Parts: sequence; C-alpha cells; structure tokens
Amino acid sequence: MPKMKTNSGAGKTFRKTASGKFKRQKAYKSHILTSKSTKRKRKLRQEIIVSPSDTKRLKIMLQ
Repeated sequence: MPKMKTNSGAGKTFRKTASGKFKRQKAYKSHILTSKSTKRKRKLRQEIIVSPSDTKRLKIMLQ
C-alpha cells in the first residue's frame, strides 16, 4: 500500500508541538492593517493552539 500524502495546504498552515498538539497563526493579519489598532495587530502575531475538535481531522491531513 502506498504512503499517505500530506495535505499540501494543511502542511503549510499548521505545525505540530512536542506534546502532539497543533499550532496555527491567527487570521486577519494579511492586509488592510491601517484600520486596525496597534494592540490588535500585536495580539494577532501570537500563535494559538488548534481546538481539540479539529485535532482529529488534522492528524489525518498531516499523516
């Protein structure tokens, strides 16, 4: 049986942590940044852990 292929989009979007959870960047940080406050843009820099309900699907996509 052939190897499973990694979903290309998911591979570029999510990263696995040492404990097995997945990290992702926050949305709304790509354009039209002049109307967003400095505080809001600073908060959008932080990575966030993917919700547990999506983790099962991500494991399949990133095999």
